[in-house]
Amino acid sequence: MRVLVTGASGFVGSKLTPALVRAGFLVRAASRRRTAVADVPGVEWMKLPDLEFEVDWSPLLDGVEVVVHLAAIAHRTHADIDQYARVNFSGVANLAKMCAQRRIGRLVFMSSIGAQVGSAADYVVTEKCDPRPASAYDRAKLAAEEQVRGNDVPFTILRPVIVYGPGAKANIAAMMRIAMMPLPLPFAALKNRRSLLSIDNLVEAVIFCLKNPAAVNRTFIVSDDGAITLRDMIATLREAAGRAPNMIWVPPSILKFALLSLGRGQLWDRIGRDLVVSSEELQRIGWRPPIDTKAGLEEMMRKFVTRAN
Repeated sequence: MRVLVTGASGFVGSKLTPALVRAGFLVRAASRRRTAVADVPGVEWMKLPDLEFEVDWSPLLDGVEVVVHLAAIAHRTHADIDQYARVNFSGVANLAKMCAQRRIGRLVFMSSIGAQVGSAADYVVTEKCDPRPASAYDRAKLAAEEQVRGNDVPFTILRPVIVYGPGAKANIAAMMRIAMMPLPLPFAALKNRRSLLSIDNLVEAVIFCLKNPAAVNRTFIVSDDGAITLRDMIATLREAAGRAPNMIWVPPSILKFALLSLGRGQLWDRIGRDLVVSSEELQRIGWRPPIDTKAGLEEMMRKFVTRAN
């Protein structure tokens, strides 16, 4: 089976592409720039056009049976609503239409937990909960999901929570840098729980769905088993870096007030509130996340320290 992976040079794509080859798939990797993943034996690389413009998907889809669509504009401070709409919505809508016309066997669309809920929730989030996207990025992802479902192409939609692992950027990379600081950190009182997702678990979920007919025309939240408190997350990272947890007790109300005063309310939602999800629907059809959150965080941090040194 030949699989087209869009966004193959990204954090997820660079891990998924060689894993698909190892799993026996023929892989066509499409990305805006050529990276090491293009030279993996068994991978055919093609340049991905700029998704901000209308794309002729025909050359990329020729001879392809399955598409895994990862390419997107991620959360960016400089991205405006129109950019999210053009790339994360219109680009997906165009792809879904072309997949239907070409009778592609499956379109696996990498959405986001943001299409289901914002940065925090006071309940365990499942696919049955009413979608409550909180940002332009989240709304574009939800609208794109509707386009995928609305075209006559078999699909699987995945809604991963925040993904961590070696090479992670943005918030995860910032958290590792904070954990490396020699000073005491004011997080001892933060007992709020967050669901996370190992990059290895996400890759396994994609491959599982490609091989499992029960995943067709379904939408799944994807996460590690269980959740972890922010306090334990930081402690795990520090210990993996060879440091003591070294955290001091600062009342959460003070941290919240400080962040709200600085206009960083969204940051407080991410570090001070709960976001616990359930991947029970995906597990019900046989998927099991092989990586434990604590072990995954430890491995990521050890590799981060090795690179830093």
